Amino acid sequence: MAKSLKSQYLEDIVPKLSEQFSYGNLHQVPKVVKIVINRGLGEASQNAKALESSLNELSVITGQKPVVTRAKKAIASFKIRQGMPVGMMVTLRGERMYAFLERLICLALPRIRDFRGISPKSFDGRGNYCLGVREQLMFPEIEYDSIDQIRGMDISIVTSANNDEEGRALLKEMGMPFRDN
Repeated sequence: MAKSLKSQYLEDIVPKLSEQFSYGNLHQVPKVVKIVINRGLGEASQNAKALESSLNELSVITGQKPVVTRAKKAIASFKIRQGMPVGMMVTLRGERMYAFLERLICLALPRIRDFRGISPKSFDGRGNYCLGVREQLMFPEIEYDSIDQIRGMDISIVTSANNDEEGRALLKEMGMPFRDN
């Protein structure tokens, strides 16, 4: 049986990164702290059904109930009043985070049409990686017949790495399919 991502990290990736970056302490080795999945919903302010179906989709994908984010200010040109729902987010930590990351790397990303790898440039300077997804159908939990509209989401992988080089090495060792530029 294949190792889980967490046990693979502890047994294989930590010693490899310790050697590569010559860390003196085990706690210096970068690790994935949390994964934040965010979805903006412009039409949710007018359409309550869109909000409900989107909440269900995110909870099926992540295994955790999303938090609805609301507008801080009224913006007349977008027809948004203060307090209206404008999106949702889920923060994954611990076992759920590793399970989601494993499904993302092994199942979801390879299902994208014409997939050649993800951009290695989407790091923020502090070792965190952000990834935009155009459609929710790439996740095997979502059935094609059950969706009413194709919606994307933003996935932010927050690591304890000090810089982009360490963060990239960590995610590459975990199996993230970066394309060669």
